[in-house]
Amino acid sequence: MNSKNKKYKALISSDWNQCLAPCGPFDFISFNYPKLDRDLKTVFKNYTGNVITLGDAARQIQQLLPGPIIQKQMEAYLNASFITYKGVPELIEWCLGNDILFMVNTTGMIGYFQQIFASGRLPPLPVLSAHPMIRFAHRRTDPDNIFDLFEIEDKAKNTEAAVRSFNIATNKIILMGDSGGDGPHFEWGAGIDAFLIANMTKTSLKRYCEQKKIAINAQFGLSYADGEAKDVSKEMRVNFMDLVPIIEDIL
Repeated sequence: MNSKNKKYKALISSDWNQCLAPCGPFDFISFNYPKLDRDLKTVFKNYTGNVITLGDAARQIQQLLPGPIIQKQMEAYLNASFITYKGVPELIEWCLGNDILFMVNTTGMIGYFQQIFASGRLPPLPVLSAHPMIRFAHRRTDPDNIFDLFEIEDKAKNTEAAVRSFNIATNKIILMGDSGGDGPHFEWGAGIDAFLIANMTKTSLKRYCEQKKIAINAQFGLSYADGEAKDVSKEMRVNFMDLVPIIEDIL
């Protein structure tokens, strides 16, 4: 996607896992190596709850992996399991069609998204921010701008880089997240008066924002109480196209 000369009037920078999709960032590893599932879920819970850093999580995963993940394994996982919440591809398409830069900004892997774009499962994105631990050779379907994300704090740095690159006004920025791992991104956003939307809100994000005195501007979809089990069936009934009037009101 050639976005180098494209003008955007606003930017949405959103987390992916359990924010736009019910899957986890390491599900493709569990799919190919099922015995690692429990350990991977523990790692995910620990860094999204701000117990360990993303760098620590990546090192733990590399130690668990018996070998590299190749494109064939990623495609097998996507064929069997690719999923988003209802209306997410349509929301991305709507944003881009209305000159709103939609940026996925996630601790998930670059290679996961490379394979998604190569297979046409999502509309092509101008910007991607993700972890480079798994990354395949460049393809023409890759986003024009790919930012490496090594630590959770890099979400804010990479959003800021996209804002500068596309010359977007700070009062036209929307951030979306779901867990405590998005807390530093929201903290940065609050400092520049970005609009903060919590999707499928976890208690770890609410707790982080309360401690830092960050006001979440809108909550969308389910909002979980402390100890409440995740309810994917209810989450899948939420239509993300219902965010369109909220976005229109903000902008």
